[in-house]
Amino acid sequence: MSTRSASTTEPGHGRDRSGPAPARAPAPPPPPGGGGSIWLWAAGGIAALVLAPVAALLWQAAQGSDGLWGHLWAYVLAPALGQTVILLAGVGIVVTVLGTTLAWLVAAHDFPGRRLLDWALLLPLAVPSYIIAFVYLEVTHPLGPLQDGLRALLGYASPREFRLPDIRSMPGAILLLGLVLYPYVYLPVRAMFAMQAAGLLEAGRMLGCTRRGLLWRLALPLARPAIAAGASLALMETLNDIGAAEFLGVRTLTVSIYATWVTRSDLPGAAQIALVMLAVVAALVALERFARRRQRFAGGAQRMRPLVPVRLTGLRGFAALGLGLVPVLLGFGVPLTWLLSEAVTRIAETGISAQLRAEMRATLLLATAATVAVVAGGLVVALTARLCPGGPGALIGRLASLGYAMPGTVVALGVLVPVGALDRLLDAGARAVLGQGTGLVLIGSGLALGYAYLVRFLAISVGGCENGLAQIPRALDQAARSLGHGPAASLRRLHLPLLRPALIAAALLVFVDTMKELSATLLLRPLGVETLATHLYGEAARGSHEDGAIAGLAIVAVGILPVIALARLAQRRGA
Repeated sequence: MSTRSASTTEPGHGRDRSGPAPARAPAPPPPPGGGGSIWLWAAGGIAALVLAPVAALLWQAAQGSDGLWGHLWAYVLAPALGQTVILLAGVGIVVTVLGTTLAWLVAAHDFPGRRLLDWALLLPLAVPSYIIAFVYLEVTHPLGPLQDGLRALLGYASPREFRLPDIRSMPGAILLLGLVLYPYVYLPVRAMFAMQAAGLLEAGRMLGCTRRGLLWRLALPLARPAIAAGASLALMETLNDIGAAEFLGVRTLTVSIYATWVTRSDLPGAAQIALVMLAVVAALVALERFARRRQRFAGGAQRMRPLVPVRLTGLRGFAALGLGLVPVLLGFGVPLTWLLSEAVTRIAETGISAQLRAEMRATLLLATAATVAVVAGGLVVALTARLCPGGPGALIGRLASLGYAMPGTVVALGVLVPVGALDRLLDAGARAVLGQGTGLVLIGSGLALGYAYLVRFLAISVGGCENGLAQIPRALDQAARSLGHGPAASLRRLHLPLLRPALIAAALLVFVDTMKELSATLLLRPLGVETLATHLYGEAARGSHEDGAIAGLAIVAVGILPVIALARLAQRRGA
């Protein structure tokens, strides 16, 4: 998210903008040989691939649901929509309150362990929502370690005498999803609080405002755009979730799409539900835009002093540290400890089975192939936006990034329609020419799943490449063109070496997101192929939670890598 600056000085210069406007640098000359057109067509093709699933959903939904639309609305769509709205509202409240409170605690206060807590609060991002549900179902089971310990402490002998409320409920789903999604709000709001000028808050204190009043009347209104952006991302992740909702007994739109498609084999009905989900996504985006409308920030000519945290000592300091550690322990510590304990026990007893090793190889292969394709596609789109600034280049970049807002089940359903039609066309052609069909070669080979990954995660690569290209002066592009290098040669000899850090960061994020993706993988994986995420889903569905601990531990371990990188980046920028 970005805000427009109303600064009165040119960044990096002391010149007043009220004086004569400096002459603008001439626009870069068009690349020789019409290379820009080739890149524009390539990027347009990638954007078309992203939009194709949406068009396929519209076409499939128009086919009707065999006259069962009334039944679908009354018994499937309406209840699922109601539960989805309740879940989104609950998770939105939890992540907003928790993320904003923790951000103010860390940004505005100094206490023992604050630097540790600053990055530790990001660790729950490494735990996918289906894994925390998977773990807490076992931990809070009536015969599990938590309730057994409580009964022993309180003097009860059996679950009939004392038991905690069942975690399989709407409040349970809201709480667990909030525990792993609050960093989406914490990170941007903490950065916003840290960037707020100390002078503004000091002016508020001089006007008689208490510290609590500074939070409610100055800090929170200024941070509203960051809160809205972080909460909208958390809600989109909630909408994308299928594992946690199904494990915890909440029938959301995502779960209904899966059940309608797989159980009832009603593809048009599933497409109609998917369109309703897309409408919910559009409403979330519109709500985020509305929440930060007319938000503009002005900066003075002098560099603003950052917010000076208030020192908390003694009991107050340790209380602040303990308060901040609670969500870390619940959202990351408990899942990691249980997974590690069960994985070590399982490996000591039976080792790592050949099936699990095969699933690890399949996960790494799919994630690596998807990462290469997604990063390459994002590089093409980002470079096109640089070669053709404004107009079609910028529009293509926005269209190519739409897939990240679509839940995985929606993407999978939209991909299935055109890929399935192409599979049937290839099969018919092979039968006519060779006398033998090819079957579902695109779906069976995993290309359909790779296509879904491309649509879903292309925005990550586009954003990373655009940020990297923004750090490269355009004067270097003009120098390369003056030496006769076209876009392809400039990319190979100039952009790629300078973009290496940005490409590595984007690849890491795409790889981790692909590895832990459940919704699209569950619906589009080739027959007989299991990944770590689908293995864990299957073990949870069978109730054998211990057997999924190794897969869950591997996913969390890999998920920690971008969290560590993000924490180091945040600390470096904060310093």
